[in-house]
Amino acid sequence: MSIRTYKGIKPTLAESCYIDESSVMVGDIECADHVSIWPLVAARGDVNYIKIGARSNVQDGSVLHVSRVSKENPKGHPLIIGEDVTVGHKCMLHGCELGNRILVGMGAIVMDGAIVEDDVFIGAGSLVPPNKRLESGYLYVGSPVKQARPLKDSERAFLKVSADNYVRLKNEYLEEV
Repeated sequence: MSIRTYKGIKPTLAESCYIDESSVMVGDIECADHVSIWPLVAARGDVNYIKIGARSNVQDGSVLHVSRVSKENPKGHPLIIGEDVTVGHKCMLHGCELGNRILVGMGAIVMDGAIVEDDVFIGAGSLVPPNKRLESGYLYVGSPVKQARPLKDSERAFLKVSADNYVRLKNEYLEEV
């Protein structure tokens, strides 16, 4: 596993995390209990911070990054991922904020300043533009995303099931170590 210090700051990982050895984690990153980071994820908390909530997972080939503090943007854009979030394969999350119980479909891009409220599905290949807010309880699809429809009760329930499945999977991987 490649855990790197940047300017004296090293990622903080809860003991129950699984970080695949092929991923790269640099700088100011905090991973809560039962977070899993899968193969070839690149996460750079160098010019701002990344915080990943409990039971969230970031799947293969995803990129996590932030935006620096500037005169025009005094706080910059950290990357904040809530609890029970599933980030699909090859996603790019850049300086955005994701609430709880979210599924980010494969290949989706969420840009600086975007805010995704709780209980949201973002369709595969979708683009969430800068500073866009996605309202809780909906499926969003497209490039740029548009609100497609309210989530069904079964889809809302699946958001937690997906996170739980990845907690079980990371536990299996940790048993192998």
